[in-house]
Amino acid sequence: MKNSLKLLLLGSVLSFSSIGQAFAAEVELDRVAVIVNTSVVLESEIKDLITSVTLQAKKNNKALPSDRALRVQVMEKLINDSIVLQLGDRMGVQISDAQLDETLSNMAKDNNQSLDAFRQSLVSDGLDYEKYRENVRNELVSGEVRRASLRRRIYVSPQEIGNLLSVMKEQTNADVEYRLGHILIEFPTNPKQSDINEAKIRADKVLELLNNGSDFTNIAMTSSSGANALEGGDLGWKSINEMPTLFSELVDGQKKGSVFGPIRTGLGFSIVKLVDVRGRQTMEVEEVKASHILIKPSIILSEAKAKALLQGFVDKLNAGEADFAELAKEYSEGPTSVRGGDLGWSDPSKYDPAFSEALASLDIDEVHKPFRSSFGWHIAKLTGRRIQDATEQMNESRAYQLLYNRQFGMEGARWIKELRDEAYIEILEVEQE
Repeated sequence: MKNSLKLLLLGSVLSFSSIGQAFAAEVELDRVAVIVNTSVVLESEIKDLITSVTLQAKKNNKALPSDRALRVQVMEKLINDSIVLQLGDRMGVQISDAQLDETLSNMAKDNNQSLDAFRQSLVSDGLDYEKYRENVRNELVSGEVRRASLRRRIYVSPQEIGNLLSVMKEQTNADVEYRLGHILIEFPTNPKQSDINEAKIRADKVLELLNNGSDFTNIAMTSSSGANALEGGDLGWKSINEMPTLFSELVDGQKKGSVFGPIRTGLGFSIVKLVDVRGRQTMEVEEVKASHILIKPSIILSEAKAKALLQGFVDKLNAGEADFAELAKEYSEGPTSVRGGDLGWSDPSKYDPAFSEALASLDIDEVHKPFRSSFGWHIAKLTGRRIQDATEQMNESRAYQLLYNRQFGMEGARWIKELRDEAYIEILEVEQE
């Protein structure tokens, strides 16, 4: 199958070229760079992402690694993306055009632009907007697949929550946030002692380069196997309770610019830089109170029928011919049906992205038209909004979220590694000009 697939893929380019040989010199329009299971990564995709990363680095005045090193990191990301998107296809995860447009509009707002101005700025940077749009769709699908897959792998026990609450009450550094950079020198699957020794040598060499003044961002993009390699290893701002325990024990109380490691974990050797320290930002969050009705498509109930059923409910609700709670009790799937679909008060960021985006667009007592999340098809009704001071919340919900986030990064790295180990990957290298 491997050879036949490769011949079929490459033949599409070569046959086109041979037809035109009588009229013009052969021109390669595109080529397959990597075979990933039953899908491919094209050379054009690699070049497009390299262009995007390069533009972003220039805007942020960040140094880039060599062309070869950047290509390798870009290729690794696209391979991982392809594997996750294929899993998403098998799971039936979809992002509608409406969801995508809403996401792009929110991205434009974050940049203080209208959607048209946002699109023009991308075009001015030399990016193809339609390709960019589909890349955003793929990122949304990947995010849903990742969250749905990791949710089943992460367990936070009541005892862990209780222990963290006790610690948080006694902490004197609860109002401090740290921005970390991370470089991972990864072990192969089922590493031998020789593999571990080799990784340690590489990690020591990286640490030596950093101690001698080399740029952390550049080396992360060149050498790291972490998920944030293309962002220069940036893990963003985290409180002491949100980062892995091994990291928090090292950076607590240290000066910015300090570099620590190599730190051995289950994935390899980590090198961490304390990029910056700041007082914790006062953070007010908007909580929402909502109800929903969930219909899960099945062999018997198609996607189209599930959506149509919910649209019928919306029509009845808007006409005043039905009660939301009663419909939820009768038709909704999941634990909230007994409560008439009531989800209570919650931070909307904890919901599936499609669900939180739907709630963000609603007025009080308004019902959203049917939309798809990773769980199935929903309609949602917003029943309240309120502002809460999240910086003072030391409750079980916040403790749970901190512990969940702490596990999410490490478990996500294990998960993608397992998917890669099970995948068929063939890199079709060509001579570089």
